[in-house]
Amino acid sequence: MSIPVIDLMTALRSGQSTSPRLTWYGPDSERVELSGRVLDNWVAKTSNLLQDELDAEPGTRLRLDLPAHWKSVILAVAAWQLGVEVVFDDAEAELLATTDPARGAAEGGFDAVVAVALPALAMRWTGGLPSGAMDYAAEVRSHGDVFMAHVEPEASRRAVLTSAGTAHTHGGLLEGFAASVGSGTRLLVRADAGLEEVLAQSLGAWQGDGSVVLVHPDVAVTAKLLSDERVQGR
Repeated sequence: MSIPVIDLMTALRSGQSTSPRLTWYGPDSERVELSGRVLDNWVAKTSNLLQDELDAEPGTRLRLDLPAHWKSVILAVAAWQLGVEVVFDDAEAELLATTDPARGAAEGGFDAVVAVALPALAMRWTGGLPSGAMDYAAEVRSHGDVFMAHVEPEASRRAVLTSAGTAHTHGGLLEGFAASVGSGTRLLVRADAGLEEVLAQSLGAWQGDGSVVLVHPDVAVTAKLLSDERVQGR
């Protein structure tokens, strides 16, 4: 039996698969738009990277030391598709995805550190990396476009531990963690709400066959942006 996030990704790559599902407005005039098909492709590649390169499996914990960003959303959904638990802040974890790999390496205790470059066009990490750290941007594109789990994820395992200490299982992720969002909503989500809230809002929008416009704190939410993106929720 598949877990809800796997069913969600199946739905996003089916039907209106070319419709926007995640649109990112970042600094330096960045605009990245992922259709359902492209979103699923990024998630599949990332799940394959986590599974094949870092030996992630159901029960592994991945700490996201990342701001709210389209790449951090991809990493979280890819982890959930694998049956991996996502944690935040200083929670213990086997794997770390971070924008500060030097600090992660200095902290120690991780089986692997994944360096995530945030600029939209970044093809690799700029500058040196600590020994053993993986460059997400350089590695992810070489992985397969279709994901098949080596070990079937279990609905009863924990999917996320929030900063407040609330745990949600994979089976209950869309009911307990995802926000309540109206059907078909084109939802504006501000990145300064924090990664946990962005993930909850994104899952809620997609569960209702909607989409997300994620906006960096430095980007002004103008009337033109709202009109161009046909935003329904604010």
